[in-house]
Amino acid sequence: MTTRTLGEVPTGCRERLIAHYGAKAQEWLDAVPEVLGQMAERWRLTLAGYHDAGHASVIATAADLDGRPLILKAWADPTRYQHEVCALRLWAGELTVDVMETADDQAVALLEMVGGRPGGSDWRQRETQMVAGALHGLHLRGRAELPEGSLPLLGDYLRFEVLPRIEKRALRLDLGPWQPLADDELRAITMLQEDPRRSTVLHGDLYRENVPFDGQGHPRLIDPVPMVGDAAFDWAFWTVYYDLGRETSQRLATAARISRIPVPVIAPWCRLLSLDGLLYYVDTDDPRAPQMFGVLSFLSVRGAGGDV
Repeated sequence: MTTRTLGEVPTGCRERLIAHYGAKAQEWLDAVPEVLGQMAERWRLTLAGYHDAGHASVIATAADLDGRPLILKAWADPTRYQHEVCALRLWAGELTVDVMETADDQAVALLEMVGGRPGGSDWRQRETQMVAGALHGLHLRGRAELPEGSLPLLGDYLRFEVLPRIEKRALRLDLGPWQPLADDELRAITMLQEDPRRSTVLHGDLYRENVPFDGQGHPRLIDPVPMVGDAAFDWAFWTVYYDLGRETSQRLATAARISRIPVPVIAPWCRLLSLDGLLYYVDTDDPRAPQMFGVLSFLSVRGAGGDV
Protein backbone atom coordinates (compact mmCIF):
# COMPACT_ATOMS: atom_id res chain seq x y z
CA MET A 1 0.00 0.00 0.00
CA THR A 2 1.19 3.53 -0.72
CA THR A 3 0.21 6.86 0.71
CA ARG A 4 1.03 10.27 -0.65
CA THR A 5 0.75 13.89 0.29
CA LEU A 6 -2.05 15.56 -1.59
CA GLY A 7 -0.36 18.92 -2.02
CA GLU A 8 -1.91 22.30 -1.30
CA VAL A 9 -5.52 22.61 -0.22
CA PRO A 10 -7.73 23.64 -3.20
CA THR A 11 -8.03 27.39 -3.68
CA GLY A 12 -11.81 27.43 -3.23
CA CYS A 13 -11.62 25.57 0.07
CA ARG A 14 -8.80 27.79 1.29
CA GLU A 15 -10.75 30.94 0.46
CA ARG A 16 -13.91 29.70 2.21
CA LEU A 17 -12.06 28.80 5.41
CA ILE A 18 -10.17 32.09 5.51
CA ALA A 19 -13.45 33.93 4.97
CA HIS A 20 -15.00 31.94 7.82
CA TYR A 21 -12.13 31.96 10.34
CA GLY A 22 -9.99 34.90 9.21
CA ALA A 23 -6.28 35.09 8.43
CA LYS A 24 -5.48 32.86 11.41
CA ALA A 25 -6.57 29.89 9.29
CA GLN A 26 -3.67 30.40 6.87
CA GLU A 27 -1.09 28.61 8.98
CA TRP A 28 -3.43 25.72 9.68
CA LEU A 29 -4.25 25.34 5.98
CA ASP A 30 -0.55 25.24 5.13
CA ALA A 31 -0.06 22.37 7.60
CA VAL A 32 -3.12 20.32 6.60
CA PRO A 33 -1.53 18.30 3.74
CA GLU A 34 1.17 16.97 6.08
CA VAL A 35 -1.40 16.22 8.81
CA LEU A 36 -3.57 14.24 6.37
CA GLY A 37 -0.51 12.31 5.27
CA GLN A 38 0.27 11.45 8.90
CA MET A 39 -3.29 10.27 9.47
CA ALA A 40 -3.12 8.13 6.33
CA GLU A 41 -0.01 6.45 7.71
CA ARG A 42 -1.59 6.01 11.15
CA TRP A 43 -4.77 4.43 9.78
CA ARG A 44 -3.15 2.67 6.80
CA LEU A 45 -4.99 4.53 4.09
CA THR A 46 -4.31 5.48 0.50
CA LEU A 47 -5.20 9.10 -0.17
CA ALA A 48 -7.04 9.80 -3.41
CA GLY A 49 -7.64 13.57 -3.54
CA TYR A 50 -9.39 16.53 -2.02
CA HIS A 51 -13.16 16.96 -2.02
CA ASP A 52 -13.61 20.71 -2.37
CA ALA A 53 -16.62 21.39 -0.15
CA GLY A 54 -17.53 22.94 3.18
CA HIS A 55 -16.66 26.12 5.07
CA ALA A 56 -15.21 24.74 8.31
CA SER A 57 -13.03 21.78 7.34
CA VAL A 58 -10.77 20.23 4.73
CA ILE A 59 -12.04 16.97 3.24
CA ALA A 60 -10.05 14.30 1.42
CA THR A 61 -11.11 11.00 -0.11
CA ALA A 62 -9.22 7.85 0.77
CA ALA A 63 -9.39 4.06 0.74
CA ASP A 64 -8.45 1.43 3.33
CA LEU A 65 -6.56 -1.82 2.78
CA ASP A 66 -9.71 -3.48 1.42
CA GLY A 67 -10.30 -0.65 -1.05
CA ARG A 68 -13.32 0.68 0.83
CA PRO A 69 -13.89 4.39 0.03
CA LEU A 70 -13.69 6.67 3.06
CA ILE A 71 -13.63 10.35 3.97
CA LEU A 72 -10.78 11.98 5.88
CA LYS A 73 -11.95 15.22 7.49
CA ALA A 74 -9.80 17.82 9.24
CA TRP A 75 -11.42 20.64 11.23
CA ALA A 76 -9.93 24.11 11.59
CA ASP A 77 -11.66 24.51 14.97
CA PRO A 78 -10.96 21.70 17.48
CA THR A 79 -14.10 22.57 19.44
CA ARG A 80 -16.26 22.17 16.36
CA TYR A 81 -14.55 18.82 15.74
CA GLN A 82 -15.37 17.69 19.28
CA HIS A 83 -19.01 18.73 19.00
CA GLU A 84 -19.53 17.09 15.60
CA VAL A 85 -17.91 13.80 16.61
CA CYS A 86 -19.89 13.80 19.88
CA ALA A 87 -23.19 14.16 18.01
CA LEU A 88 -22.34 11.60 15.32
CA ARG A 89 -21.41 9.04 17.96
CA LEU A 90 -24.60 9.78 19.88
CA TRP A 91 -26.63 9.20 16.71
CA ALA A 92 -24.52 6.24 15.51
CA GLY A 93 -26.43 3.82 13.33
CA GLU A 94 -28.26 4.06 10.05
CA LEU A 95 -29.35 7.71 10.32
CA THR A 96 -25.98 9.46 10.03
CA VAL A 97 -22.48 8.93 8.69
CA ASP A 98 -20.43 6.45 10.76
CA VAL A 99 -17.25 7.60 12.52
CA MET A 100 -14.52 5.02 11.86
CA GLU A 101 -11.51 6.61 13.62
CA THR A 102 -10.69 9.87 15.41
CA ALA A 103 -7.49 11.76 16.20
CA ASP A 104 -8.16 14.25 18.98
CA ASP A 105 -4.57 15.50 18.82
CA GLN A 106 -5.12 16.73 15.25
CA ALA A 107 -8.91 17.30 15.15
CA VAL A 108 -9.20 14.79 12.29
CA ALA A 109 -11.75 11.99 11.82
CA LEU A 110 -12.10 9.11 9.40
CA LEU A 111 -15.70 8.75 8.21
CA GLU A 112 -17.56 6.35 5.97
CA MET A 113 -18.29 7.59 2.47
CA VAL A 114 -22.08 7.53 2.10
CA GLY A 115 -23.16 5.92 -1.15
CA GLY A 116 -19.56 5.09 -2.07
CA ARG A 117 -18.79 8.55 -3.43
CA PRO A 118 -18.72 12.18 -2.26
CA GLY A 119 -22.27 13.52 -2.22
CA GLY A 120 -23.85 10.06 -1.93
CA SER A 121 -25.87 8.08 -4.46
CA ASP A 122 -28.42 9.47 -6.91
CA TRP A 123 -31.25 7.43 -5.37
CA ARG A 124 -33.54 10.00 -3.72
CA GLN A 125 -37.04 8.54 -3.99
CA ARG A 126 -39.69 10.11 -1.74
CA GLU A 127 -37.00 12.53 -0.63
CA THR A 128 -39.09 14.86 1.53
CA GLN A 129 -40.74 12.07 3.52
CA MET A 130 -37.52 10.06 3.87
CA VAL A 131 -35.47 13.00 5.14
CA ALA A 132 -38.21 14.03 7.56
CA GLY A 133 -38.31 10.50 8.95
CA ALA A 134 -34.54 10.46 9.41
CA LEU A 135 -34.57 13.83 11.17
CA HIS A 136 -37.35 12.68 13.49
CA GLY A 137 -35.30 9.58 14.30
CA LEU A 138 -32.29 11.74 15.16
CA HIS A 139 -34.40 13.85 17.50
CA LEU A 140 -35.84 10.79 19.26
CA ARG A 141 -32.37 9.38 19.82
CA GLY A 142 -31.01 12.72 20.97
CA ARG A 143 -33.87 13.17 23.40
CA ALA A 144 -33.34 9.70 24.87
CA GLU A 145 -29.58 10.19 25.34
CA LEU A 146 -29.33 13.92 25.92
CA PRO A 147 -25.67 14.71 26.74
CA GLU A 148 -25.06 16.91 29.77
CA GLY A 149 -22.85 19.91 29.12
CA SER A 150 -20.92 18.51 26.14
CA LEU A 151 -22.73 20.48 23.43
CA PRO A 152 -23.63 24.17 23.11
CA LEU A 153 -27.14 25.37 23.80
CA LEU A 154 -29.52 26.70 21.15
CA GLY A 155 -30.62 29.40 23.60
CA ASP A 156 -27.07 30.76 23.85
CA TYR A 157 -26.66 30.67 20.06
CA LEU A 158 -29.84 32.68 19.59
CA ARG A 159 -29.12 35.11 22.41
CA PHE A 160 -25.47 35.85 21.69
CA GLU A 161 -25.19 35.35 17.91
CA VAL A 162 -28.41 35.25 15.91
CA LEU A 163 -30.49 37.99 17.53
CA PRO A 164 -27.61 40.50 17.89
CA ARG A 165 -26.61 40.15 14.23
CA ILE A 166 -30.24 40.48 13.10
CA GLU A 167 -30.69 43.65 15.12
CA LYS A 168 -27.36 45.11 13.96
CA ARG A 169 -28.05 44.47 10.27
CA ALA A 170 -31.67 45.63 10.54
CA LEU A 171 -30.45 49.01 11.80
CA ARG A 172 -27.67 49.37 9.24
CA LEU A 173 -29.11 48.04 5.99
CA ASP A 174 -31.47 49.76 3.57
CA LEU A 175 -33.91 47.07 2.45
CA GLY A 176 -35.95 49.32 0.22
CA PRO A 177 -39.42 47.85 -0.47
CA TRP A 178 -38.58 44.88 1.74
CA GLN A 179 -38.23 47.11 4.82
CA PRO A 180 -41.86 46.99 6.13
CA LEU A 181 -41.93 43.20 6.18
CA ALA A 182 -38.51 43.01 7.83
CA ASP A 183 -39.60 45.50 10.50
CA ASP A 184 -42.76 43.48 11.21
CA GLU A 185 -40.78 40.26 11.53
CA LEU A 186 -38.13 41.88 13.73
CA ARG A 187 -40.84 42.82 16.23
CA ALA A 188 -42.40 39.35 16.05
CA ILE A 189 -39.26 37.33 16.77
CA THR A 190 -38.82 38.94 20.17
CA MET A 191 -41.77 36.79 21.32
CA LEU A 192 -40.17 33.49 20.29
CA GLN A 193 -39.44 31.05 23.12
CA GLU A 194 -38.16 27.48 23.35
CA ASP A 195 -40.26 24.68 24.79
CA PRO A 196 -38.02 22.51 27.03
CA ARG A 197 -40.33 19.53 26.47
CA ARG A 198 -39.05 19.40 22.87
CA SER A 199 -35.37 19.67 23.83
CA THR A 200 -33.07 17.30 21.94
CA VAL A 201 -29.73 17.21 20.12
CA LEU A 202 -30.16 19.32 17.00
CA HIS A 203 -28.41 18.83 13.68
CA GLY A 204 -28.39 22.58 13.13
CA ASP A 205 -27.28 22.69 9.47
CA LEU A 206 -29.90 20.96 7.34
CA TYR A 207 -28.94 22.01 3.85
CA ARG A 208 -29.61 19.51 1.08
CA GLU A 209 -25.88 18.86 0.56
CA ASN A 210 -25.70 17.68 4.17
CA VAL A 211 -28.19 14.86 3.54
CA PRO A 212 -26.64 12.37 1.09
CA PHE A 213 -28.44 9.12 0.29
CA ASP A 214 -26.78 5.72 0.56
CA GLY A 215 -26.91 2.89 -1.97
CA GLN A 216 -30.18 1.59 -0.50
CA GLY A 217 -31.92 4.94 -0.92
CA HIS A 218 -31.76 5.95 2.75
CA PRO A 219 -30.82 9.51 3.82
CA ARG A 220 -27.74 9.80 6.04
CA LEU A 221 -27.31 13.14 7.77
CA ILE A 222 -23.75 14.54 7.81
CA ASP A 223 -21.86 17.69 8.84
CA PRO A 224 -23.98 18.73 11.83
CA VAL A 225 -23.44 21.91 13.82
CA PRO A 226 -24.97 20.30 16.90
CA MET A 227 -26.69 22.10 19.75
CA VAL A 228 -29.14 21.14 22.47
CA GLY A 229 -32.49 22.85 22.17
CA ASP A 230 -36.02 22.96 20.81
CA ALA A 231 -36.60 20.49 17.95
CA ALA A 232 -38.71 23.15 16.20
CA PHE A 233 -35.45 24.91 15.24
CA ASP A 234 -34.27 21.96 13.13
CA TRP A 235 -37.65 21.56 11.47
CA ALA A 236 -37.67 25.25 10.64
CA PHE A 237 -34.13 25.15 9.26
CA TRP A 238 -35.03 22.18 7.05
CA THR A 239 -38.22 23.92 5.90
CA VAL A 240 -36.42 27.11 4.88
CA TYR A 241 -32.96 26.07 3.74
CA TYR A 242 -33.07 22.49 2.46
CA ASP A 243 -34.01 23.68 -1.04
CA LEU A 244 -34.41 27.44 -0.78
CA GLY A 245 -37.52 28.79 -2.48
CA ARG A 246 -38.83 25.41 -3.62
CA GLU A 247 -41.49 23.24 -1.92
CA THR A 248 -41.34 25.27 1.28
CA SER A 249 -45.02 24.72 2.04
CA GLN A 250 -44.68 20.97 1.44
CA ARG A 251 -41.73 20.69 3.82
CA LEU A 252 -43.53 22.76 6.45
CA ALA A 253 -46.59 20.51 6.28
CA THR A 254 -44.42 17.37 6.37
CA ALA A 255 -42.43 18.73 9.32
CA ALA A 256 -45.63 19.29 11.31
CA ARG A 257 -47.03 15.86 10.42
CA ILE A 258 -43.87 13.88 11.25
CA SER A 259 -42.78 15.84 14.32
CA ARG A 260 -46.32 16.45 15.64
CA ILE A 261 -45.28 20.05 16.26
CA PRO A 262 -48.09 22.23 14.85
CA VAL A 263 -47.43 24.52 11.88
CA PRO A 264 -48.22 27.64 13.97
CA VAL A 265 -45.37 26.61 16.30
CA ILE A 266 -42.80 25.82 13.59
CA ALA A 267 -43.65 28.82 11.38
CA PRO A 268 -42.28 31.55 13.72
CA TRP A 269 -38.95 29.71 13.87
CA CYS A 270 -38.99 29.61 10.06
CA ARG A 271 -39.55 33.35 9.99
CA LEU A 272 -36.66 33.96 12.39
CA LEU A 273 -34.31 31.98 10.17
CA SER A 274 -35.68 33.59 7.01
CA LEU A 275 -35.19 37.11 8.38
CA ASP A 276 -31.65 36.26 9.47
CA GLY A 277 -30.94 34.81 6.03
CA LEU A 278 -32.49 37.74 4.16
CA LEU A 279 -30.41 40.28 6.06
CA TYR A 280 -27.25 38.24 5.51
CA TYR A 281 -27.90 37.89 1.78
CA VAL A 282 -28.58 41.63 1.40
CA ASP A 283 -25.48 42.47 3.44
CA THR A 284 -23.26 40.25 1.26
CA ASP A 285 -24.93 41.06 -2.09
CA ASP A 286 -25.97 37.43 -2.42
CA PRO A 287 -28.25 36.83 -5.45
CA ARG A 288 -30.47 34.58 -3.32
CA ALA A 289 -31.89 37.57 -1.43
CA PRO A 290 -35.09 37.77 -3.57
CA GLN A 291 -35.69 34.04 -3.05
CA MET A 292 -35.38 34.45 0.69
CA PHE A 293 -37.71 37.45 0.65
CA GLY A 294 -40.27 35.29 -1.15
CA VAL A 295 -39.96 32.60 1.51
CA LEU A 296 -40.27 35.14 4.33
CA SER A 297 -43.31 36.71 2.66
CA PHE A 298 -44.97 33.31 2.34
CA LEU A 299 -44.30 32.50 5.98
CA SER A 300 -45.27 35.87 7.41
CA VAL A 301 -48.64 36.88 8.79
CA ARG A 302 -48.95 39.19 5.77
CA GLY A 303 -49.54 36.03 3.69
CA ALA A 304 -47.76 37.12 0.50
CA GLY A 305 -45.31 35.06 -1.53
CA GLY A 306 -44.72 33.21 -4.77
CA ASP A 307 -44.17 29.59 -5.68
CA VAL A 308 -42.74 28.31 -2.44
